[in-house]
Amino acid sequence: MKYIVKKLITLIITLFVVSFLAFLAFQVISGDAATSMLGTNATPEQVAQLRAELGLDRPVLVQYGDWLGSFLQGDMGTSYTYNIPVRELIAQRLPVTALLTLMSFILILVVSFPLGLLAAEQEGRLLDRSLTISNQIIMSIPPIFVGILLSFVFGEVLRVFVPGNFVSYKEDLPAFLLYMLFPAISIALPRIAMTVKMLRSSVLNEMGKNYIYTAYSRGHSRSSALVSHALPNAMIPVVAFLAVSIAEMAAASIIVEQIFSVPGIGRLLLASISNRDVPVVQAIVVILAFWVVAVNFIADILYQYMDPRVRLS
Repeated sequence: MKYIVKKLITLIITLFVVSFLAFLAFQVISGDAATSMLGTNATPEQVAQLRAELGLDRPVLVQYGDWLGSFLQGDMGTSYTYNIPVRELIAQRLPVTALLTLMSFILILVVSFPLGLLAAEQEGRLLDRSLTISNQIIMSIPPIFVGILLSFVFGEVLRVFVPGNFVSYKEDLPAFLLYMLFPAISIALPRIAMTVKMLRSSVLNEMGKNYIYTAYSRGHSRSSALVSHALPNAMIPVVAFLAVSIAEMAAASIIVEQIFSVPGIGRLLLASISNRDVPVVQAIVVILAFWVVAVNFIADILYQYMDPRVRLS
């Protein structure tokens, strides 16, 4: 119980620090929302007036305190650019990013587990060596390059989908899933390679232990011992790795959404940074930080549950 309380306190402190640093960053960089909204032809008097209306002329700590107080009450403020409540704006975009992350995670599970187990079962053979080489190549390719390549091959050459022609899941679910498949692959592919490598190494580590030889003496084949005995114990570090991957996918989606013109919170974040739309950026940064910290928190709890040695330590 003390462990959970400490983790919760760490979660709260992390969110507080991240939100303050994000707020402070806009005070350091040149320009602000007033200048961005009025344009370069605005007079200093017009800029000063709009800054006063937006509250940007107040001390930084006062601005942050007001924002934090409102945020804790569920009020994320109003977007300077779109002139609508930030909560409403994020609610429109969040389901798209959530579905993209979910599709990426499903791809990781569906592809990496069979390949990882197959590589471990075929240790040292041609298939294992081929997968190892492929994994090294794929892990070195960033999602942004994968996204550009998929967009060109399947969008421009094969015409499987039309890049930039996003279809909402509310309008046509099959078309939405087809379009989202390619950004999901862009996010998932490097993590599939990492998961295959992690699962293979973890399974092979378990296969060299005494309880596996005991299973052999009882008539189990290598495949049977691998799946029935080695895999459950090998999953402990893999689960932790998958949790980290889920957290990282939220960050990867920011760039991938921009490549495929997916109207998620990642694309909204980049646009809001350009427009100095502080309320939107603040809310999205806190949401992403909460996602990362919460996923790692859950992973720590699961890790303790799956491995009694961690609880004893």
